Amino acid sequence: MLIDTPTNRPGTPETTTTTTRRRHDDAPDTAALFARLAELEEGPEREAVRDELVTLWLPMAHRIAGRFRDRGESIEDLRQVAALGLVKAIDRFDPSRGAFESYAVPTITGEVKRHFRDRMWALRVPRRVQELRNKVRVARRELTQNPGSPEPSVAAIATHTGLSEEEVSAGLEALDSFSTLSLDAELSADDDGYSLADTLGAADSSYDIVVDRESAKEGLRRLPERERAILYMRFFEDMTQSRIADHLGISQMHVSRLISRSCARVRDEVLGQRTGTRGNGGTSTTA
Repeated sequence: MLIDTPTNRPGTPETTTTTTRRRHDDAPDTAALFARLAELEEGPEREAVRDELVTLWLPMAHRIAGRFRDRGESIEDLRQVAALGLVKAIDRFDPSRGAFESYAVPTITGEVKRHFRDRMWALRVPRRVQELRNKVRVARRELTQNPGSPEPSVAAIATHTGLSEEEVSAGLEALDSFSTLSLDAELSADDDGYSLADTLGAADSSYDIVVDRESAKEGLRRLPERERAILYMRFFEDMTQSRIADHLGISQMHVSRLISRSCARVRDEVLGQRTGTRGNGGTSTTA
């Protein structure tokens, strides 16, 4: 790593700048090995040089992985991801383009960040929303860095980031999507403790019945009186088609056709899809 340190030389009116080269302890001098790697063809010898480079630079990869500790992933897994990024950096590095460390650090860091982006979300959200989340998270930290600072409003975050309030709201919602709470999580420490699942309601099938009845009312009112009577006897008085036929003095087959036609007509009106053919002043279809 290059650090510029200003020094004042005695007797010199102006301040000059000298460059002092200070490297990390985990940044070995491997220029010769990379030059050799670039010259070797695929084979055991090249693999041996590549493995040696990985071993020498692995401490740097572990150091980079340590920057991301305490974010919900174990340090062992982070080191594995960083090691993968190191291997990619070694395979893609061109010694003629400069120092390996300058190329490897962003490569390894990017690999770890991609791991968080693609693998660590409990609830998968689009990448655009993930980016909004990161911008909102950074803005909240910057706006509350002073002790006693209130929680910033959506409008304040929007002004700070240049995002719209709708985008800030999407980012705030995504803040809770990185991790989830189990339905079995205990919400009470009492002896009669209950879980999150115990607080959730269940679907009531009776609501569907109410909706269906209300939707069918108008269609039933528009049926001819005899067809309404047949449906009432069949479905409310639980009469068989034979008894209905005897009661009205018609055939059972005729009763069956009327029931099918009436039900189809009401159903089509409810769904707004009249599929029957209009003829003889009525709708004729089969159930």
